[in-house]
Amino acid sequence: MLSTFIKQHNLPEEFEQTVEEYYQPLADRIFSQFKKNNGVYFVGINGCQGSGKSTFTDYIAEYLTTAYQLNVIVMSLDDFYLTSEKRQQLAESVHPLLATRGVPGTHDISALDQIITQLAEQKIGFSIPRFNKATDEPYSEEKWLKVEKPVDIILLEGWCWGVKSQTDEQLKSPINELELQHDKEGKWRNYVNQQLKNTYEPLYEKMNFWLSLQAPSFDCVYKWRLEQEEKLKVRNENLANSKIMSPEEVLNFTQYFQRLSVQACNTISKSADAIFYLENNRHIRQLSLKG
Repeated sequence: MLSTFIKQHNLPEEFEQTVEEYYQPLADRIFSQFKKNNGVYFVGINGCQGSGKSTFTDYIAEYLTTAYQLNVIVMSLDDFYLTSEKRQQLAESVHPLLATRGVPGTHDISALDQIITQLAEQKIGFSIPRFNKATDEPYSEEKWLKVEKPVDIILLEGWCWGVKSQTDEQLKSPINELELQHDKEGKWRNYVNQQLKNTYEPLYEKMNFWLSLQAPSFDCVYKWRLEQEEKLKVRNENLANSKIMSPEEVLNFTQYFQRLSVQACNTISKSADAIFYLENNRHIRQLSLKG
């Protein structure tokens, strides 16, 4: 299974050591907790852009399915982004920066809440949205993930998933050039913070286990995000009306994420059950476990 996974995902050979040392023991721990839970088990996964959340969740899902014959699904907060039309409405009614996907307030959280509830009740016959970053729009519904049998474990990952809201004092000063130039009065960041507090944080309580992939600093995010965009470009080479970003656009884009990515680095260790501390090359330097 592992050699096939490495080949399919075009991963380096050292990934095998990462699996043996970190991924598999954590997957076994998740299985052990699932067995004690006596019901559906939700794993919340936080990590900045490009930190390796997708590779981790894909492997864990495949391993748990193969080793323990479980029905495991992977969900991403990214798949709940609003359409560009709805984000444009927010841009006009609240703040222009909300036209860009990413921050709390640009997801359909009511849809996420409904799906979490359906999964928790082991319902079937519904679909989970998928979002196409190459077009900056949701995929058509026939490409959504169909839930056809009760799910045992849900891996829900997102760059701001699990991040706690900030205080008024923290929100006072701009954190980068984007906020300095385009959010001088703080209306955008206060709106984002309020959305995080009122609609995202209540859903955190529905997670049974939290994992964080923690970058050494925010400086890594541009490099990692640029690598993601290059891969997206290769996969969508002939796409018409592509929304794939240039390096300059990626640099600007990451500024939207900086405030809450830094907040995650500063606070997530207090709430996460497991933390992978990453090096600049995304290799895991250390695993910290609660209990």
